[in-house]
Amino acid sequence: MRPISLDELVARAALLHRVDRKYILPAACLPRFLDGLGADTGVLEIDGLRTFHYRSDYLDTPALASYLGAARRRRHRFKIRFRRYEESGARFIEVKTRGRRGGTVKQRTPHDAPALTGTGLAYVTSVLSDAGITAAGLHLEPVLTTRYRRTTLFLPGSGARVTIDEGLTWERPDGDTRHVPDSVVVETKSPAGASEADRLLWSLGRRPAPVSKYATGMAALHPGLPANRWLPVLRSLAPTPKGARS
Repeated sequence: MRPISLDELVARAALLHRVDRKYILPAACLPRFLDGLGADTGVLEIDGLRTFHYRSDYLDTPALASYLGAARRRRHRFKIRFRRYEESGARFIEVKTRGRRGGTVKQRTPHDAPALTGTGLAYVTSVLSDAGITAAGLHLEPVLTTRYRRTTLFLPGSGARVTIDEGLTWERPDGDTRHVPDSVVVETKSPAGASEADRLLWSLGRRPAPVSKYATGMAALHPGLPANRWLPVLRSLAPTPKGARS
């Protein structure tokens, strides 16, 4: 695949308004999927690298208001995380809320501190308040870390992006860990309708799945939580304890 720079990717596929679909694909099927994409497919390349390591540290309240809001499909739900791009060292606070039409609204700001204090806490409080979520006195603490490797593709025919996440790992603060060695998460981001990547995945027998790395990881590491929404996803991903054979 030909390399594409980050500037070119943003210029040609900013996708501020888009249709997102996530799929679970057996790792063994990934070469077949990639071979089926067009010869003009581009791959994001930065400083000679085409795969990048992501780390996200998710924050929630002691009562797990963020997780339960998603599990129970509450209108005013939210998700908060520290996002770190390992190769560049860039760090952000990211806050996801629900928009007026039910879509996801993601906002973020640079943040280098290891904890949510000062300006970071003020930023989160402001974003949540703007979304109609009571944030005064909200206590947030780290509950889950996710790690994975991401490759980003550009499909010039439809102007779509495709991300491929491999090596997904979930870890609780106490060190309990699950990893997903045999599946990858593929996400398509299209300006409208289905992209050629969606149609290819459908031809391979794959259908969109409600994959939430945070919610699914919490369900995998906390079996007592309500998790009906994500049980089919967990069965497909088949996470295993750290060090165990799949």
